[in-house]
Amino acid sequence: MSRTVNVIRMQLINRQTFIWLPLIILGASFLMSLAIYAMIPTDAPKYGGGAQAPLWYFFAVGIQAMTLSFPFSQALSITRREFLLGTLLTAVLTSAILSAVFVVGGFVEEATNGWGLNGWFFRLPWVWEAGPAAAAVVYFGIAMLLFIIGFSCALLYKRFGPMGLTIVLVGIGVLLVGAMYLVGQANAWAALFEWIMTQGALGLSLWGLLLTVVISIGSFFTLRRATP
Repeated sequence: MSRTVNVIRMQLINRQTFIWLPLIILGASFLMSLAIYAMIPTDAPKYGGGAQAPLWYFFAVGIQAMTLSFPFSQALSITRREFLLGTLLTAVLTSAILSAVFVVGGFVEEATNGWGLNGWFFRLPWVWEAGPAAAAVVYFGIAMLLFIIGFSCALLYKRFGPMGLTIVLVGIGVLLVGAMYLVGQANAWAALFEWIMTQGALGLSLWGLLLTVVISIGSFFTLRRATP
């Protein structure tokens, strides 16, 4: 376990990637959103998608966590299992920090009636409909899923090269198109959208966390044969 903790320390040597850049992106997106809200001449509630910016950045964090740190970890004789576990724990830690920032921001927004502008950046109704704990899970789940997708893409590139990564991504696209075709043939689009609405943001995030676990397990078996 101590070696796994060392991986966390190794990843956090570059705090810019895991901490400062997400916070800078969040702050910049927040300030620009407030400026836009202030320019909208209406008293109706104003919502925007700027809060997605730091979450999407976790895709890039996952790529960097693999490409920049994996070769260095092998030079330190860290096993692949320890590297993967330590990297995932680092992502859990930083995703939890970002999630906490979003929840605190949501409480401040409620107390100030949308920063005095009726503009809502953190406290989006569909995310907060099940309460602050559920909102925390939603933000955490999105960050973790994007992180592991980015990490896995970089890992596939390391293991199979650009051709292998391209084939995998095209294959996933074909499967998605095939699934859409089957849903259309079964006239099940209405039922599918009804299921999505029933799940809500919290339910979809829990499914996303399950997908994160599945991808993480697959990443372990791929990482065993990856070269630095």
